[in-house]
Amino acid sequence: MITSIVVDDERLAREALIEQLQYTGDVTILAQCSNAIEALKSIHQLKPDVVFLDIEMPQVTGIELLSMMDPDTMPKVIFVTAYDDYAIQAFEENAFDYLLKPLEEKRLRKTLEKLKRVKTQDMSVLMQPSLEQIPCAGHNRILIVPTNEIEFACSKVSGVAVCTASQESTTQLTLKTLEDKTCLIRCHRQYLINPQFIREIRLLDNGLAEAITRGGHQIPISRRYLKPIKDLLGLHG
Repeated sequence: MITSIVVDDERLAREALIEQLQYTGDVTILAQCSNAIEALKSIHQLKPDVVFLDIEMPQVTGIELLSMMDPDTMPKVIFVTAYDDYAIQAFEENAFDYLLKPLEEKRLRKTLEKLKRVKTQDMSVLMQPSLEQIPCAGHNRILIVPTNEIEFACSKVSGVAVCTASQESTTQLTLKTLEDKTCLIRCHRQYLINPQFIREIRLLDNGLAEAITRGGHQIPISRRYLKPIKDLLGLHG
């Protein structure tokens, strides 16, 4: 049995796909999500075999969501799209499978058969090299934080915190993804920092240090990362 998550901001479209998947008898639905933040959290927690992913969603599109997933743990992805023939041809040429809205039972079964045969997917050609915004969850709200406003990020029990000068939010993105796809650099095993926001570096005992950001945050710098950061900032000695 194939385990899956369905991601679509349109409730009726989401429910229609779930009903069709359940009717086939080949797919177990682990969760349904209406936006990227819900989807990232569910993917990390439930680790489905496949994600049925709508492309056209507000705030964070399916392609942007794809770029936010960790490549090392990424499930297979089946796109759900209302794109025109030109875009569909681009998917086919790169061996990505898709479902065209409105869904046809015959096409769905063809997709599921292909899913069983294909062992791996290389999604790199569709993944954006950098992220311009980070989706975060707050109390009863969804926040979109521009990456160029983030002073630092750190790993916490509740997830990864991204902090600007004025607020702290929690994202489902991993530190590794933030390090690979934003301007943040590693300064500690549990911290990333934006070098553009470093106001001061204080040298401590035992080769340790801390960075003071423009917003007044104190960020630890471990011995391993102190020299690379000083070199990056043009500091010597």
